[in-house]
Amino acid sequence: MRPALDCYVAEDRENKMAAKNSKSSSSPAKTEEGSAAKPSAQPFRFGFLVHDVSRMRRTLFDLQMKPLGVTRSQWSVLAFLSRDGNNGATQVDLARDLDVGKVTVGGLIDRLEATGQVKRELDAKDRRTRKIFITEQGFETIKQMQTVGTILNESILAGVSAKDLKAVEATLSKVKDNIRRLLASAER
Repeated sequence: MRPALDCYVAEDRENKMAAKNSKSSSSPAKTEEGSAAKPSAQPFRFGFLVHDVSRMRRTLFDLQMKPLGVTRSQWSVLAFLSRDGNNGATQVDLARDLDVGKVTVGGLIDRLEATGQVKRELDAKDRRTRKIFITEQGFETIKQMQTVGTILNESILAGVSAKDLKAVEATLSKVKDNIRRLLASAER
């Protein structure tokens, strides 16, 4: 089986805001009477944290992939196509799953095809449809992406214990399952 790429990477504002907030919240706020007010509990901002970590990781990955000549949009297409064992996807599927327009995906496919990363073929079941497949050269790029992702993960997970990592993965898997279930019920 071909390698599947499931690494996404990113950038940050939250750390700056958190640092700013921690400086300003280091001394208790004063009430009108001049006595110190109880510090308010910060609500857990799970969604923001997950989003920010993902965005920051994508940015780091982008920086590492730049010398290889692969853009975020291109590696996103390759990553998506690789997840299904290279069974091919239509341009419409890619546009929907990558949350971009069909014209945008068409341009990305054109560029990836021009560099030999992907190829378009007629669908065996529906001759009106063309599917996009990863080429051998595309799989070589994916191997490079996996190497970059492995090194990046080692760096960004420095200081995180195996126990903590296992707990985070289990929690995120449950959250993902819950979201998947909620989406399925919303689509009915």
